[in-house]
Formats: sequence, C-alpha cells, structure tokens
Amino acid sequence: MNGTYPHRVWRLGADVDTDQLAPGAYMKFSIEEIAKHCLERVRPEFAGQVRPGDVLVAGPGFGIGSSREQAAAALVTLGISAVIAPSYSGLYFRNAFNVGLMLLTCPQAETLAEGEHIALDLEGGRVLRADGGVLPCAAIPDFLRDMVQAGGLLPQLKRRLADGSLKANPMFSIRHDTRS
Repeated sequence: MNGTYPHRVWRLGADVDTDQLAPGAYMKFSIEEIAKHCLERVRPEFAGQVRPGDVLVAGPGFGIGSSREQAAAALVTLGISAVIAPSYSGLYFRNAFNVGLMLLTCPQAETLAEGEHIALDLEGGRVLRADGGVLPCAAIPDFLRDMVQAGGLLPQLKRRLADGSLKANPMFSIRHDTRS
C-alpha cells in the first residue's frame, strides 16, 4: 500500500442499489453477515478482498432503492473509508452519514481507476491522485465530517451528551403536574 496515497479504489458502475449493497435475503441476519454478501451480485470477490481504508468509486445514482440503513452499515463494517460518486440517493446520503460513512460528491469520480491509490482531503473537499491530479468534490459541512469522525449520529450524540456540549432543550422536557 502506498502510504502517501493510502486509499485503494474499487470501481462500480452507475445506479448501484441498496439491494446490491445489503441483499434482502440476508436482512434477518447481523450486519456482519450482511456485509459478507455486500455487492456479491456485481463484484463477488468484494467482501472477501476489500481492506480497511479502501474506497468505492461509482457512477451517478449510488444507493438508489430502499431506505435500508444496512446498505451503508455493511460498507462501514467492511472498513470502507469513503464512497465517491457524482450523485447519491437522498435516503442513502442521510443513512450513510448517520452510520459514519463518508460520502464525497465528485462530478469527475468516474475518472478514478480500479486499484488506483488516492488520498482524501476532506476539509478541502477534494481527491488527491498519486500523479498530482486533483478532483474537486462538493464541500462537506463540518457537522457531517464530525459525525463520520465520531462513528455516526448515535456515537456523536452520546459523546456530546457526555462532554456537555449538547444540552437538553427545555422546550422538550416532560413536566408532570402533581396537583390534583
């Protein structure tokens, strides 16, 4: 692995749907079991050969289909560090960040080659290529980068509650009237 460009690219086509990422036949099993079958219809070798830090690069329409959260969680379980595509399903986009999966919206994603090693500049919103090329991506808001760094929405909320940076909203507190 190239230390300067640590992320190995796995290429997929356009319109990768959630049933390819988390096949419906395995939905009654644990996320670890679902992950073993991730992309088996289009890349049978994927789940067995992917390594932590690898990235998926796809065409437009990544994550179309059902709203199953497991489609993003399976990639997190396999160690995928990011998905790079020109566009995503809205539900998939939200689910991915909620479970701690980084998504980069990059119009030129399809210029990245299978097996290429890249670096991700998340603050700058760009992909750095070993040949010196740079692919601009849409800016990722700080709160979404923080959510991924925390491991997803629930770990982020737990951390913020524990460190006191998230205060309960008194508007939503439950009051009990003890008067009869």
